[in-house]
Amino acid sequence: MRILEQSLFGVCQKIGTYMRVSSAHVRLYFIYAAFFTLGASFFVYLILGFWMNIRRLQRRHWNLLSR
Repeated sequence: MRILEQSLFGVCQKIGTYMRVSSAHVRLYFIYAAFFTLGASFFVYLILGFWMNIRRLQRRHWNLLSR
């Protein structure tokens, strides 16, 4: 499951760690929310994933500059 989570931005894992909840529960929340909102949570997931990826790249860039 870890390989799948890393390939899908790690959004559920990061949210679960931040909220001290299992990432499986967060994943289930996104699945249920997708059914109730007709897929809108999928777009929220993608936005969070891209935002987290941009932040990671920015941190990497700043770390290279600070050396």
